[in-house]
Amino acid sequence: MGGKTGIELRSRLRSTEGLRPSRSCSPLQLLLPLSTEAVHPRPISEVCQRLLPTASAMGLELYLDLMSQPCRAVYIFAKKNGIPFQLRTIELLKGQQYTDAFAQVNPLRKVPALKDGDFVLAESVAILLYLSRKYKAPDHWYPQDLQTRARVDEYLAWQHTALRSCCTRAMWQKMMFPVFLGQPVPPEMLASTLAELDGCLQMLEDKFLQNQAFLTGPQISVADLVAITELMHPVSAGCKIFESRPKLAAWRQRVEAEVGESLFQEAHEVVLKAKDMPPLMDPTLKEKLKLSVQYLLH
Repeated sequence: MGGKTGIELRSRLRSTEGLRPSRSCSPLQLLLPLSTEAVHPRPISEVCQRLLPTASAMGLELYLDLMSQPCRAVYIFAKKNGIPFQLRTIELLKGQQYTDAFAQVNPLRKVPALKDGDFVLAESVAILLYLSRKYKAPDHWYPQDLQTRARVDEYLAWQHTALRSCCTRAMWQKMMFPVFLGQPVPPEMLASTLAELDGCLQMLEDKFLQNQAFLTGPQISVADLVAITELMHPVSAGCKIFESRPKLAAWRQRVEAEVGESLFQEAHEVVLKAKDMPPLMDPTLKEKLKLSVQYLLH
């Protein structure tokens, strides 16, 4: 093909290229008058809609605060298993869970929360199991074997009202109430909480760990992640919970080794520095936080 006709055809082809923007074109290029849009421009809202990523294109988002023990479990699991995600930090002690923006993600106003495209999920155990199934994590995390999986489920069901409760109250009563919120805690209340924690630790050893390497058998599972992140709460407040429990201390070392010391320290850096936080000075936020955690004073 040559001559004038060929030149005209090539010119027409070039004039229509703007109707089929390549994937590599910039947002600015989409607005350039390369096509009939220059004569009959599209509404700016339509152009912007073409430029915005769809929800499904944004990938996995995890809303976490590493001061929170279940958030640390989710963070470690995702990192250890090479799951790609965007970290959206929600600072609980700054009240960011109360914002309208976060309520649109999780009306429960709690972390962790997961957003996977248009799919939103709350509650740490549900998130851990979702990640395990979707990304086909190694079987030992949440085993296919019926009875081994039942042992993991058993621990996850027990810990909510047992170890979780004791560890959270121990940390807040020993450190967060008196240091961060400036609210004294009666010594007898703290003593009672620490005694209850000691009973939970004994149950953790006798019922779940027994003489096994990990809580539910010879390999690490999500139960171990949930447990160790809980126990680091009272540790951050200065409780020496492993010193008089060599079996539990050896289990902790095995969990850290499986996770990787660097990742373990990374996940717990924030909470282990909590003792050095200055007192909260914002009176409005202080009262709001006090009201939200008063249930821990019993």
